[in-house]
Amino acid sequence: MQKRLLKNAELNYSKRVLDIVQFGSSVIEGKEPRDIDIAVIFDKLPVKEQLEEAQIIKKQLKSYFDKEVHINAFDLCSFFDEGNFSRESILFYGISLIDGSKFSEKFGLDSKIQIIYSLEDLHKRDKIRFNYLLSGKSGKYGLLRKYNGYLLAPGVIEIPPGMEEIFINEIRKITSKFKVKKVFYTK
Repeated sequence: MQKRLLKNAELNYSKRVLDIVQFGSSVIEGKEPRDIDIAVIFDKLPVKEQLEEAQIIKKQLKSYFDKEVHINAFDLCSFFDEGNFSRESILFYGISLIDGSKFSEKFGLDSKIQIIYSLEDLHKRDKIRFNYLLSGKSGKYGLLRKYNGYLLAPGVIEIPPGMEEIFINEIRKITSKFKVKKVFYTK
Protein backbone atom coordinates (compact mmCIF):
# COMPACT_ATOMS: atom_id res chain seq x y z
CA MET A 1 0.00 0.00 0.00
CA GLN A 2 1.27 3.45 -0.86
CA LYS A 3 0.72 6.28 1.54
CA ARG A 4 -1.41 8.22 -0.94
CA LEU A 5 -3.43 5.50 -2.57
CA LEU A 6 -5.00 2.20 -1.69
CA LYS A 7 -3.97 -0.51 -4.10
CA ASN A 8 -5.87 -3.77 -4.33
CA ALA A 9 -8.67 -2.37 -2.20
CA GLU A 10 -11.98 -4.00 -2.87
CA LEU A 11 -14.54 -1.45 -1.77
CA ASN A 12 -18.21 -2.12 -2.15
CA TYR A 13 -20.27 0.99 -2.82
CA SER A 14 -23.49 1.89 -4.57
CA LYS A 15 -23.82 3.18 -8.13
CA ARG A 16 -24.75 6.55 -6.64
CA VAL A 17 -21.16 7.10 -5.50
CA LEU A 18 -19.35 9.29 -8.02
CA ASP A 19 -16.00 9.06 -6.26
CA ILE A 20 -14.25 8.23 -3.00
CA VAL A 21 -11.41 10.70 -2.45
CA GLN A 22 -8.49 10.62 -0.02
CA PHE A 23 -7.24 14.13 0.85
CA GLY A 24 -5.55 16.13 3.59
CA SER A 25 -2.22 15.40 5.25
CA SER A 26 -2.37 11.70 4.39
CA VAL A 27 -1.73 12.46 0.69
CA ILE A 28 1.19 14.83 1.29
CA GLU A 29 4.61 13.16 1.26
CA GLY A 30 6.77 14.12 4.21
CA LYS A 31 3.88 14.67 6.61
CA GLU A 32 2.88 12.27 9.35
CA PRO A 33 -0.92 12.32 9.33
CA ARG A 34 -2.89 11.97 12.54
CA ASP A 35 -5.87 10.65 10.64
CA ILE A 36 -7.08 9.78 7.15
CA ASP A 37 -9.53 12.20 5.51
CA ILE A 38 -11.96 10.73 3.00
CA ALA A 39 -14.68 12.45 0.97
CA VAL A 40 -17.45 10.44 -0.63
CA ILE A 41 -19.03 12.30 -3.54
CA PHE A 42 -22.57 11.24 -4.44
CA ASP A 43 -24.85 11.96 -7.33
CA LYS A 44 -28.19 13.43 -6.14
CA LEU A 45 -28.90 11.53 -2.97
CA PRO A 46 -30.80 12.63 0.15
CA VAL A 47 -28.49 13.56 3.04
CA LYS A 48 -29.68 10.71 5.26
CA GLU A 49 -28.81 8.13 2.60
CA GLN A 50 -25.47 9.84 1.95
CA LEU A 51 -24.55 9.51 5.62
CA GLU A 52 -25.65 5.85 5.76
CA GLU A 53 -23.67 4.90 2.66
CA ALA A 54 -20.63 6.89 3.81
CA GLN A 55 -20.59 4.94 7.09
CA ILE A 56 -20.63 1.65 5.18
CA ILE A 57 -17.61 2.82 3.17
CA LYS A 58 -15.89 4.04 6.36
CA LYS A 59 -16.20 0.57 7.94
CA GLN A 60 -14.55 -0.96 4.88
CA LEU A 61 -11.73 1.61 4.83
CA LYS A 62 -10.85 1.09 8.51
CA SER A 63 -9.32 -2.28 7.65
CA TYR A 64 -6.86 -0.63 5.21
CA PHE A 65 -5.54 2.14 7.44
CA ASP A 66 -3.83 2.06 10.83
CA LYS A 67 -5.13 5.54 11.66
CA GLU A 68 -8.57 6.94 12.41
CA VAL A 69 -10.66 7.46 9.26
CA HIS A 70 -12.72 10.66 9.01
CA ILE A 71 -15.32 10.62 6.30
CA ASN A 72 -17.31 13.46 4.73
CA ALA A 73 -20.29 12.94 2.44
CA PHE A 74 -21.23 15.41 -0.32
CA ASP A 75 -23.39 15.55 -3.37
CA LEU A 76 -22.00 17.73 -6.17
CA CYS A 77 -24.09 20.76 -5.13
CA SER A 78 -23.01 20.64 -1.48
CA PHE A 79 -19.42 19.93 -2.51
CA PHE A 80 -19.20 23.24 -4.39
CA ASP A 81 -21.10 25.19 -1.74
CA GLU A 82 -19.05 28.12 -0.40
CA GLY A 83 -19.60 26.81 3.15
CA ASN A 84 -17.65 23.64 2.37
CA PHE A 85 -14.27 24.46 3.90
CA SER A 86 -12.65 21.21 2.76
CA ARG A 87 -13.55 21.83 -0.91
CA GLU A 88 -10.18 23.36 -1.84
CA SER A 89 -8.15 20.61 -0.18
CA ILE A 90 -10.25 17.88 -1.79
CA LEU A 91 -10.02 19.47 -5.24
CA PHE A 92 -6.35 20.38 -4.97
CA TYR A 93 -4.83 17.38 -3.19
CA GLY A 94 -7.53 14.71 -3.56
CA ILE A 95 -6.71 11.29 -4.99
CA SER A 96 -9.51 8.99 -6.12
CA LEU A 97 -9.55 5.67 -4.31
CA ILE A 98 -11.66 4.29 -7.14
CA ASP A 99 -9.32 4.87 -10.08
CA GLY A 100 -6.14 6.42 -8.60
CA SER A 101 -6.43 9.69 -10.54
CA LYS A 102 -6.31 13.23 -9.18
CA PHE A 103 -9.84 14.26 -8.24
CA SER A 104 -9.39 17.62 -9.99
CA GLU A 105 -8.96 15.80 -13.32
CA LYS A 106 -12.64 14.83 -13.23
CA PHE A 107 -13.39 18.54 -13.74
CA GLY A 108 -10.77 19.07 -16.43
CA LEU A 109 -8.27 20.63 -14.01
CA ASP A 110 -4.69 19.83 -13.12
CA SER A 111 -3.38 21.08 -9.77
CA LYS A 112 0.23 22.18 -9.28
CA ILE A 113 2.35 23.93 -6.67
CA GLN A 114 4.60 26.75 -7.80
CA ILE A 115 7.48 27.75 -5.56
CA ILE A 116 8.84 31.20 -6.34
CA TYR A 117 12.26 31.69 -4.80
CA SER A 118 15.09 34.23 -4.70
CA LEU A 119 18.78 33.42 -4.37
CA GLU A 120 19.78 37.07 -4.57
CA ASP A 121 21.32 37.52 -1.10
CA LEU A 122 22.94 34.08 -0.87
CA HIS A 123 26.66 33.37 -0.99
CA LYS A 124 27.93 31.63 -4.11
CA ARG A 125 28.36 28.30 -2.27
CA ASP A 126 24.69 28.40 -1.15
CA LYS A 127 23.53 29.16 -4.69
CA ILE A 128 25.48 26.13 -5.90
CA ARG A 129 24.03 24.02 -3.06
CA PHE A 130 20.54 25.14 -4.10
CA ASN A 131 21.21 24.16 -7.72
CA TYR A 132 22.42 20.71 -6.61
CA LEU A 133 19.34 20.35 -4.42
CA LEU A 134 17.06 20.88 -7.42
CA SER A 135 19.11 19.37 -10.26
CA GLY A 136 21.30 16.77 -8.57
CA LYS A 137 25.04 16.17 -8.45
CA SER A 138 27.46 13.38 -9.35
CA GLY A 139 24.84 11.11 -10.88
CA LYS A 140 22.36 11.56 -8.03
CA TYR A 141 18.91 12.84 -8.83
CA GLY A 142 17.86 16.24 -7.61
CA LEU A 143 14.44 16.94 -6.13
CA LEU A 144 12.99 18.02 -9.48
CA ARG A 145 13.71 14.75 -11.25
CA LYS A 146 13.04 12.58 -8.22
CA TYR A 147 9.59 14.07 -7.56
CA ASN A 148 8.41 15.00 -11.09
CA GLY A 149 8.94 18.72 -10.78
CA TYR A 150 10.47 21.10 -13.26
CA LEU A 151 11.97 24.54 -13.57
CA LEU A 152 9.18 26.70 -14.97
CA ALA A 153 11.33 29.84 -15.23
CA PRO A 154 14.39 31.20 -13.42
CA GLY A 155 13.28 31.46 -9.79
CA VAL A 156 10.10 29.38 -10.27
CA ILE A 157 9.68 25.63 -9.94
CA GLU A 158 6.49 23.66 -10.38
CA ILE A 159 5.77 20.41 -8.54
CA PRO A 160 2.91 17.99 -7.89
CA PRO A 161 0.80 19.01 -4.87
CA GLY A 162 1.69 15.98 -2.75
CA MET A 163 5.39 16.91 -2.83
CA GLU A 164 4.98 20.39 -1.35
CA GLU A 165 6.22 19.50 2.13
CA ILE A 166 9.38 17.78 0.88
CA PHE A 167 10.41 20.75 -1.28
CA ILE A 168 9.59 23.38 1.33
CA ASN A 169 11.55 21.59 4.07
CA GLU A 170 14.63 21.22 1.85
CA ILE A 171 14.48 24.76 0.39
CA ARG A 172 14.05 26.24 3.86
CA LYS A 173 17.46 24.76 4.83
CA ILE A 174 19.10 27.08 2.28
CA THR A 175 16.85 30.15 2.00
CA SER A 176 13.74 31.60 3.57
CA LYS A 177 13.03 33.80 0.54
CA PHE A 178 10.33 31.83 -1.22
CA LYS A 179 6.57 31.82 -1.69
CA VAL A 180 4.24 28.94 -2.40
CA LYS A 181 1.41 29.35 -4.88
CA LYS A 182 -1.35 26.84 -5.68
CA VAL A 183 -2.50 26.84 -9.29
CA PHE A 184 -4.97 24.98 -11.47
CA TYR A 185 -4.53 24.42 -15.19
CA THR A 186 -7.28 23.39 -17.53
CA LYS A 187 -6.60 20.14 -19.34
